[in-house]
Amino acid sequence: MTKNQAIIDSMKKNAKDNGYSLCPDTQLFDDLIDGLATNTTRYGYGSCPCRIASGVKKYDVDIICPCEYRDADVDEFGMCYCGLFVNDQIKNNPSQLGPIPERRPREVLDAALAAAETKQISSEEKTIHTKSAKGAQTIKVWRCTVCGYLCAREIPPPICPICKAKAERFEQFALG
Repeated sequence: MTKNQAIIDSMKKNAKDNGYSLCPDTQLFDDLIDGLATNTTRYGYGSCPCRIASGVKKYDVDIICPCEYRDADVDEFGMCYCGLFVNDQIKNNPSQLGPIPERRPREVLDAALAAAETKQISSEEKTIHTKSAKGAQTIKVWRCTVCGYLCAREIPPPICPICKAKAERFEQFALG
């Protein structure tokens, strides 16, 4: 199985599991899959081919396909930012594919780009310490103040996957 076929199969399964369809425009679909394959080779993860990735995974986690913004984009516009995931209306009328506003907060993009420039990640007191094949890592824990959702990552998610609260509603969670 080729890398592109593995990506296609993964995206088909994800679309089916979440009630979406994939891009009905064959050329755009092929370009998006090629972009995901390129980013997987370049960065080691499939960041959205329509967004600027930093190359630092913990800063790009929100744009790894399917990105954290997909559900909100499809709900509001019928398609995700890049157009890979669409609702039935767009699937049945591909002429409606078009640009939609970027949901990724500017401060998240700025932080990712700054990390790419320095390749340094500062640590803070509220973190999880893990060991892996790559050595010790430090990960912050964030709590949604609206619903209590917890996640371990360098920066809070731009949108809570549970209650859809924005990043500013997250606080660092004190461990132990």
